[in-house]
Amino acid sequence: MNAVIPIQPAAMGCTDAPVLRERGQREVFCGLTGIIWLHRKIQDAFFLVVGSRTCAHLIQSAAGVMIFAEPRFATAIIDERDLAGLADCNDELDRVVTRLLARRPEIKLLFLVGSCPSEVIKLDLSRAAQRLSSQFLPSVRVLNYSGSGIETTFTQGEDACLASLVPSLPPAKADAAPALMVVGALADVVEDQFTRLFSAMELGPVAFFPPRHADRLPAVGPNTRFLLAQPFLADTAAALEARGACRLSAPFPLGVEGTTAWLRAAADAMGVAAERFDQVTLPARERAQSALARQRTQLAGKQIFFFPDSQLEIPLARFLSRELGMLLTEVGTPYLHRQHLAPELTLLPTGTVLSEGQHVDNQLDRCRAAQPDIVVCGLGLANPLEAEGFTTKWSIELVFTPIQGYEQAADLAELFSRPLLRRQKIHPTPAAKPPGSTTAVNAVGV
Repeated sequence: MNAVIPIQPAAMGCTDAPVLRERGQREVFCGLTGIIWLHRKIQDAFFLVVGSRTCAHLIQSAAGVMIFAEPRFATAIIDERDLAGLADCNDELDRVVTRLLARRPEIKLLFLVGSCPSEVIKLDLSRAAQRLSSQFLPSVRVLNYSGSGIETTFTQGEDACLASLVPSLPPAKADAAPALMVVGALADVVEDQFTRLFSAMELGPVAFFPPRHADRLPAVGPNTRFLLAQPFLADTAAALEARGACRLSAPFPLGVEGTTAWLRAAADAMGVAAERFDQVTLPARERAQSALARQRTQLAGKQIFFFPDSQLEIPLARFLSRELGMLLTEVGTPYLHRQHLAPELTLLPTGTVLSEGQHVDNQLDRCRAAQPDIVVCGLGLANPLEAEGFTTKWSIELVFTPIQGYEQAADLAELFSRPLLRRQKIHPTPAAKPPGSTTAVNAVGV
């Protein structure tokens, strides 16, 4: 009775399904947006964007930081003096960093974040990071990564950040016991929930990357097994594998099914008995399934269209289709990593329309033709689509909100049912007319 029901693939799934690859006009945030959740996660890190006033406005607006707050991010603005060569950019950057660290002595890790402007003027931030790190170590480690939106999507900012941090991870001892690492920024409440589940399974040691504090970087080596918590961490995974770590293949921890399979991959790799796994996870599974049943009544049979934006689209589509009964009109993603998403593709309904990359005009045409009940897209498309009568969900909200794990499964479902309920209240379906009734027409308005 308490056994976990094995996950059944969706017939043939979409493992070998054709993918519509599109190249054209793109509508995305830049990778600087990742700073919003990363600066909350690593509590003694600081993110210094080297960019323009536009970069500063973007970060400030996206974070919603009040004027009296003192966040752990800022922008070193490249102005006309720098562009005209009247000031040495490296000297100016050294001056800004020195003032910053003098004012904020609690900072232990400083990221110099490249932007479109700094890349256009060929400012070498990697060399600047090495120079400043040698100056301020051991008190402060200085690293750099690119948050430019020229060729990336906004979630790749986290990937670039974590990949830059991998070389700083200490090496694991050659004779160390197998250890598990969870890779990807998770909300603290989600991390705590997973920690309790791992502890109850007596599965350990378990480390989370990125850590909450810069001095708690996990060791990595051939005995390290790691689970990706996010599907957009391709560069980070490659960097960890280059250090000898082994990636555990699993669906991502969205919904009951995904979370169970994700935890099971860790349990199997670390030698946890199946009976112990069932005993630990069953109460949380049952709570989550009960909560999802209420959301299913709102979402079952509704059509959903995904514009490419966050790389979360395929795991979300799997969750919405299999656990909530939604119909997938099209699932677009900025980049489809077939190796990392193989377990997800197997679980998608056969015949699901998949697209990779973006051509906004073509995708808008297909969306209008399909007339889905709800559209998942970026902020730049949401308001125009709402004006056309579509119900939308901002994809960026799915990154800012805790959505992983059992306890968040119903919250994740509600992110999709809430816009539909809002639309229903604003535009209620007209009541059916009784047989033989006629509609009165105001002659003035004819």
